[in-house]
Amino acid sequence: MSNIAIKVENLGKLYRLGEVGTGTLSHDLNRWWARMRGKEDPFAKIGETNDRTIKGNSDYVWSLKDINFEVKSGEVLGIIGRNGAGKSTLLKLLSKVTSPTVGRIKVNGRIASLLEVGTGFHPELTGRENIFLNGAILGMSKAEIRSKFDEIVDFSGVERYIDTPVKRYSSGMYVRLAFAVSAFLEPEILIVDEVLAVGDAEFQKKCLGRMKDVSVNDGRTVLFVSHNMGAVAQLCTKGLLMKNGGLHKIGDIQEVLNEYLRSNTENASSYANVDIDEKPIQILKAGIVDAQGNECSSFAHNQEISIYFDLKNVSTERGLVCSLGLQDFQERRIFTEQININPQTGYQKHKITLPINLLRPNNFKVSIALHIPNVKVIEILDCLTFEIIDVGSEFSIYGNVDNGVIFPKLNWLVLNE
Repeated sequence: MSNIAIKVENLGKLYRLGEVGTGTLSHDLNRWWARMRGKEDPFAKIGETNDRTIKGNSDYVWSLKDINFEVKSGEVLGIIGRNGAGKSTLLKLLSKVTSPTVGRIKVNGRIASLLEVGTGFHPELTGRENIFLNGAILGMSKAEIRSKFDEIVDFSGVERYIDTPVKRYSSGMYVRLAFAVSAFLEPEILIVDEVLAVGDAEFQKKCLGRMKDVSVNDGRTVLFVSHNMGAVAQLCTKGLLMKNGGLHKIGDIQEVLNEYLRSNTENASSYANVDIDEKPIQILKAGIVDAQGNECSSFAHNQEISIYFDLKNVSTERGLVCSLGLQDFQERRIFTEQININPQTGYQKHKITLPINLLRPNNFKVSIALHIPNVKVIEILDCLTFEIIDVGSEFSIYGNVDNGVIFPKLNWLVLNE
């Protein structure tokens, strides 16, 4: 295992649902008696999968189940998945914040974790005292900590407040110091959760650069959880996709990101009219597809996106227009396009393809309307949604900065060269 930094075998974490406590006296006694006889936890068998889309019957839920993977020394592993997939629970188990219900974790080296604001520091101690406390926990001598002290303070930018109790720090100051401590005290394994989203764009850029240095130059292992796909693509060499508490895919980071896009189906990417009546003109079916014709709700910014709909038209009215509108979830109109519809065209299939690299990462809604301008609206379909996920653009890897809605095709010249 000399080249393996982390090895996870059959890992699982079972939680009991409820407002107070994690069990009852009866359940605890049954568990104890099972352990004394070398038997399996009797309540593990009735635990249900961590799927928030269905209502279960059991009081026990597997937050994680059947997790197996290895991370080699020097690898940067990006852990991705939707909210509730089990990412943070996995990191807490790896960091020994909580214990697994089943399975084993083998770790080769010291772990420094930055999981959430408020963990890792004693609020009553000053920033200086917490630096030495964390170093001591990692097994470092005072001399070793002193040799890194100036780098930590300089990187965090909290020199003025270093002798102030950290309970008086803002969340941004806290995270900056916590990351600097974790990154510069030289643990063999660095674990970073989405907590970096608290920092500003400049600090996130510094953090991502430091994590890259830690891996490439120092040969240390980094586990990075983020919903920022651009940052994950830039930083990580390997990806792990979580879904409903299970390991859905692990491998090359780009392959895992592509699988995340394919499996992301929460948005409404298709529509079928279940109330087909005798209207002379109506939309029968509509959807959003990728370049291969597969219905999809999540796209990279450089992927082809097509909107299709099937139209029944036996109307004799003239002046009919079909309009296609696109807006984001902040109700900002991106564009509206329309075509004229001739009378009695029968059944038609329409397909509209958006230019590649048109839209920046965001969530979007599609509207399709049949109407006679300034006269009447016949039908409006406003139920299709999709999202653009950034998987490598320079615009979003350093924070949640609003760079607008579209990628304009500008003719940008430098005239004095």
